[in-house]
Amino acid sequence: MVWLTDEIIFPKPDATSEEGVIALGGDLSEERLLLAYQNGIFPWYSDDDPIIWYCPPERMVLFPEELKVSKSMKKIIKKGSFTITENTAFEEVIFNCKHILRNDDFGTWITDDMEQAYINLHKKGIAKSIEIWFYDTNSKKEVLVGGLYGVDLGNGVFCGESMFSFISNASKLAFIYLVQNHKYKLIDCQVYNDHLASLGAREIPREVFLEML
Repeated sequence: MVWLTDEIIFPKPDATSEEGVIALGGDLSEERLLLAYQNGIFPWYSDDDPIIWYCPPERMVLFPEELKVSKSMKKIIKKGSFTITENTAFEEVIFNCKHILRNDDFGTWITDDMEQAYINLHKKGIAKSIEIWFYDTNSKKEVLVGGLYGVDLGNGVFCGESMFSFISNASKLAFIYLVQNHKYKLIDCQVYNDHLASLGAREIPREVFLEML
C-alpha cells in the first residue's frame, strides 16, 4: 500500500487493492483533492484512521438520460410544496450530512477536517450544494429539510459526496433537480446504494469510468 508524501501525486489505478484502496495518508488540500477527483479517486475514512483514498473496481454512476422519476415523485415536483436553491447554504448542508443519523453509518466518514476541506472548495466555486426548503407554519419561515453536496469538475462531471433528508423524499428531490437543471454528462455516485439505484444509477467498471473522466 502506497503512503502519500508532501508531493501531490497518486499511484496508477493498477496499484489499487481489491477493496478499492489506492493510497493512504497525505492531506486534504485543494490541489490534492482536485487531482484525486480528476483521477477517479476520493477520500473516505473515519477520525481514527489515516486518510484513506479509494478508486473502487465498480463505480456507481448516473447517466442523466437514465434518470428514473417515479409517479409519486412527479406528483411531489408538480405540487411545488418545496423551495429549491443552489449554493445558498453549503455549510448547513454539509453539517447536516455529517450529523444526520443513518442506518448504514455512511455519515460518520465526514470528519471535521473533511468538512472544512469541502467548505474551502465551495469558497473557490468547486464544491456545490442543492438545498431543499419547506415552509414551517410554526416559525413562519423556510426551513432546510434536505440537500446534497459534491464537486463540480468543470468537464461535465459532478462528483456527488453526500445527501441528507429530514422529510421523506427531500434528498431525492435535490438529486432530481441536480440532474434535470444542469447539463452534466455524468453524475459520479461513487459506491452502490439502493437509494441511488432507485433513481437510475448503476455500476460500471473502473476502467470505463476513468476513460470517461
